[in-house]
Amino acid sequence: MLDQAPLINAFLTIASTIFVAELTDKDALLLLTLATKTRAWVVFAAGSVAFTITSTIIVSVGYLLVSVVPVSLITITGGVIMIAYAAWGFFGAHDGEEREIGEAERRISADTSRNLWTVFLTMVSFLALLDLAGDATEVLTILFVARFENTLLVFTGAVCALVAASAVETMIGNRLSKFLTPERIRIFSTLVFLVIGTTAILTALFHL
Repeated sequence: MLDQAPLINAFLTIASTIFVAELTDKDALLLLTLATKTRAWVVFAAGSVAFTITSTIIVSVGYLLVSVVPVSLITITGGVIMIAYAAWGFFGAHDGEEREIGEAERRISADTSRNLWTVFLTMVSFLALLDLAGDATEVLTILFVARFENTLLVFTGAVCALVAASAVETMIGNRLSKFLTPERIRIFSTLVFLVIGTTAILTALFHL
């Protein structure tokens, strides 16, 4: 019988890390806001579908990168990018990001008077585009593809993490927004990305 412990440990590492990172990402603010304006289950379903689509794209990109670029180089580059995200958060360079989220919120809110399918599809498209437009979880997913070289494992772990984060952000709604204020998310994301980036670089350099 094959030892499943390494596979389980890898899955838990992927899922837990991406889950924490997603709670600190810009998607969290949009999902929290949308959950206060429309039905939570619609927001959750839209987030789940959008993140499944984006995870498929990002894991595929990671697979292609691993096939042509040395894993150590991908890991170090990814670590540097994560540290850059941490610095970005520390120095508060979020005006453009807040405008992007605000615009998405306004566009989606304008559709709430239409039928449910229109609202759902609008949410899916905006969440997917926001997630693909320079999201930290993308880099993290590619790092895991490089580290474990198992696209199915990373895809499953990433989707489970993102769906779970969507559930937390939408089903708790207003109560969670009292704790996950923009300022707290920025501080937490700075710490999370700094730890992830530093760990990735040290792992690549010293084969930890």
